[in-house]
Parts: sequence; structure tokens; C-alpha cells
Amino acid sequence: MLTMGIDVGSRSSKCVILDDGELLTYGSIETGPNIVKTAQAVVDAAVHRRTSLWGEYRMPLPDVKVDHLKIEDMACIVSTGYGRAIVPFAHRNITEITCHCRGAQWFVPGVSTVLDVGGQDSKGIRIDANGDVADFVMNDKCAGGTGRFMEIVAEVLQVPLSEIGPLSLQSTKVLPFSSTCAAFGRGAAVTMRKEGERKEDILDGLHEAIANRVMALVKKVGIADKFVISGGIGRNVGLVKKIEARLDGLKVNLPQEPMIVGAVGAALFALDRAKKEGTAPDTAQESTQP
Repeated sequence: MLTMGIDVGSRSSKCVILDDGELLTYGSIETGPNIVKTAQAVVDAAVHRRTSLWGEYRMPLPDVKVDHLKIEDMACIVSTGYGRAIVPFAHRNITEITCHCRGAQWFVPGVSTVLDVGGQDSKGIRIDANGDVADFVMNDKCAGGTGRFMEIVAEVLQVPLSEIGPLSLQSTKVLPFSSTCAAFGRGAAVTMRKEGERKEDILDGLHEAIANRVMALVKKVGIADKFVISGGIGRNVGLVKKIEARLDGLKVNLPQEPMIVGAVGAALFALDRAKKEGTAPDTAQESTQP
């Protein structure tokens, strides 16, 4: 039984197709101004196994032909993320909090705490013994603890986003950012470069500032064993290292492909619904909270 999960984020969109709960294919693109076109395009990326954001696939995929698959072949489709309610071919839309909770458990069974940092918000999620969302907290009012902050500084330094993590590991000193505000962060990075500071040290300071911000957020829901990072920051080795240093001895459990956690969760919810109802219903979308 084929099911699809689509995560339309503010900066990137991901599509996952599962075959009876096993990963069949996935793809990613940048989110465009037209959500409907973005949703259609990311499905095309998944069936043609394209990932314009990351450069390479980290998850092993079965050696089977998938480029013939169509939306009509899916038993059920669930959308999530920033643009979830606008995906026209989804049978249901579910919040990213709920989908990241489910997807994180698929990658790391028994996970207790999830930190998800997206393009324009960051979330801390606590999962109870039954696998349900016990508590969550979100920061969507400031870009200081989000992927956008990293993008802004990377643009100033003219370093590809995929390279800022490894480059920061070459730092010899941490240059503190006096403010975690993304707007002020741009100015701080410009000033540091004019003063002759190395890109490596600026990026190390950037990761220090973001780590402090997101850890303050996730501590509000409580940090327990099996701590998982989802979202694009999971591919940033420099930031992951900073976060792990603040876990008091706990290790970060990093999914092989942290950016598809939400889409996997959505596809699993689609599988649940398809099994329950037999075939995908021709109904208007319904939203599940939180």
C-alpha cells in the first residue's frame, strides 16, 4: 500500500512515499511563492529521486523503478508544515508538531524529546511513553533561533549553507554574537569580516548563539534520554556538536535524513487512515491539532 507525506515548509518542501510503512522514495525542493505548484513539484522530485537542497541522498532506497508513480496511485496523502492546508490533492492535513513526533519515532524508537529547527521557527517537543505529544513549545516570532539566521550569515560570508557546519569546526576561537536577532546578526557578521575575522570563527560564534537559543527553548518542555534533532540543522555538524555539548552527557540521536522527519510522519498517518478506511476518501481536508 503506497502512502505519501508532504511537508511544505516556509523555506523547503519535502515529499516521502512509503510502501507499507517502508521508505520507497523521497525528494526535496525550495518552497516557492505558489504553494500549489510547490506541492506538485516536490511530488515530481520524489518520484524522480531528486533533492535540490542537499546534493546527495543519505537514506538507502530500494532499487526499484518509481518514476511512473502518480498521485492517483497513493492510497492516502497527508500534508503538513507551513503550507499544509493549501495542498489540493491531500486527503488530510496534520500539524508539523504531530508529524514530527510520529516521524521521529519511526527513525528513533523510544524518542523522548525532539528539537526541530525550521526555516522560520523552532520547536521543542516532549513525547510521552505512549508515543503521543506530551508538551511542546514553539518560537515563531524571531528568526534568531532558526535556519533563516544561518542563511543570513552564510550569505554575508558567501559560504554555501551546506558548508558552514564543517567550516565552523576549523575555528580557533568563538566570536560571540551580542544579539541573537537575525537582523542584528547580519550587521554583526559584516562588521566582523571588516575587522578581519575569519569565516570559521564567525560561524562558530553563530552556532554558539543558535545553540544557546534553541536549547533554552527545548528545556521548557524538558530534556530526556533519546534526544532527537529534526530539520535542516541536523545536517549542520557544527551546530549539532554545540547542541550536544549542552545536553549534560546525553547524546544526540540524529536521523539519517533529518529533513524528512515531518514528511515521514505525515506518510505514516496516511497509512493509518488508508488501513482504517480501505481507500482514500474523496473528502475535504481536515486538520488535526496540536
